[in-house]
Amino acid sequence: MGTIAGIALTLALFIFIFWPERNAFFQADKTRVDYLRERKDVIYDNLRDLNFEYLAGKYPEQDYADQRASLEDEAAAVIAEMEALERRGITGRSRA
Repeated sequence: MGTIAGIALTLALFIFIFWPERNAFFQADKTRVDYLRERKDVIYDNLRDLNFEYLAGKYPEQDYADQRASLEDEAAAVIAEMEALERRGITGRSRA
């Protein structure tokens, strides 16, 4: 009786772990807008970190200005592409 219970428990455990919705390798398809939203969030986080590190004295002013300008240019390009896609009616799955 204990063997049957052990097999049933093991089988239930494997089903629970490897069910497709719980599988870490299963990922829903993302639209380009979803990707761009995530990229925009990363750029904003990088800008926030750059400002913090500059205020902490870790960056010389010229390096800070160059990196900030680069991140702002990248953010502007991402936002412009997002707006162009949304004007064409292509929207993402999740709104942030």
